[in-house]
Amino acid sequence: MIRLNTTYQTYKFNTMQSRRSFISSATLATAALASSQLPNLAFGQPISERDTLAQPTHQVAVKSDIVLPGKIGLGGVALGNGFHENTNQQIQQTLAASWDAGIRYYDTSPFYGFGLSERRLGHFLFEKERKDFVISTKVGRLFEADRNYKKDPKSLWYGNLNFKYQYDYTASGVRRSVEDSLLRLGLSSIDYVFVHDLSPDNGDFGPKWVDQFAIAQKGAFPELSKMRAEGLIKGWGMGVNTPEPILKSMEVADPDLMLVAIQYSLIDHEHALNELFPAMDKKGVKAVLGGPLNSGFLGGKPRFNYSKDIPAEMQSKKDKIAAISAKHGVALVTLSLQFAAAHPIVSSIIPGASIAVQAIENAAALTKPVPPALWKELIANKLISAKAPLPMS
Repeated sequence: MIRLNTTYQTYKFNTMQSRRSFISSATLATAALASSQLPNLAFGQPISERDTLAQPTHQVAVKSDIVLPGKIGLGGVALGNGFHENTNQQIQQTLAASWDAGIRYYDTSPFYGFGLSERRLGHFLFEKERKDFVISTKVGRLFEADRNYKKDPKSLWYGNLNFKYQYDYTASGVRRSVEDSLLRLGLSSIDYVFVHDLSPDNGDFGPKWVDQFAIAQKGAFPELSKMRAEGLIKGWGMGVNTPEPILKSMEVADPDLMLVAIQYSLIDHEHALNELFPAMDKKGVKAVLGGPLNSGFLGGKPRFNYSKDIPAEMQSKKDKIAAISAKHGVALVTLSLQFAAAHPIVSSIIPGASIAVQAIENAAALTKPVPPALWKELIANKLISAKAPLPMS
């Protein structure tokens, strides 16, 4: 999820209550993959026994009625010109490469490029069979045309985006947001919806995020449960950078799946490992990991968790891990993505990609062998927790 620096007017809220009605079991049958299929990460099995990356028979259960296709998907920040501009052709090539590599889960948001990510993703998926992919998006902002649009110098998004937004965590607001997303995507249904950026790290809210949470508790949460009962969505949860809203939402509502962003990675995982994930496990709630490379930091980008300011201790830790990884002949991206995907609470990781080769390499990372000695050395040097589940443990 993305931190913000500007303030917008908040809508008044309506309250709606709804009891949860369980929907029938959802099944996913993915299309046959291209001839260049990649094997899947099957934890605890030798490399030779691993299956295809997004094989239809390999589905990850979430609660009792939801499945995800494999352990890796594609995050949609780059589709919305996050960090830099990307051409339509470049993004369509990236999406095609991800599909050919076996990716069948795509995450996006109205906030990513102010609708651009959803439009580009919808264009790519338009000619695909709806049963062959899973898609998630976000709610919490409503957009309208802005004839005087100018890029905020602090904004993550590049290009002439032509829209502005207001926060809205009310019942009517999230329903309108879902309907707007369906139009941008060109789809008749969305699989999962995450309540976006309702978190203390959101610069627009700060400590007042609890006021917005109160609105969502009476509005967004019961309305999303109602949409789930109607079959418009299969499930919902929080999509945030911090644990507090995730824990709080499980106390007051019945979410299915959380988008846990920049909270569990090779370089930073202690709190999620010891506090957040056990709490989610007790509720039967699984995780999608956003930012498993800390927004590109572990992939060599000059940023950390969506900021250009890289903490010195994180840079030092990364350098030590990279040196040990290189000694064992393993790329840091491979090590990072396999670590993130190994935890049993994690249903999928969703690293982003802005070019085709990046999408291919991310998918392939889950298939490459990592010697047990490498993990042991990282633990011995106190660079990863000895409690963390590992791919071959």
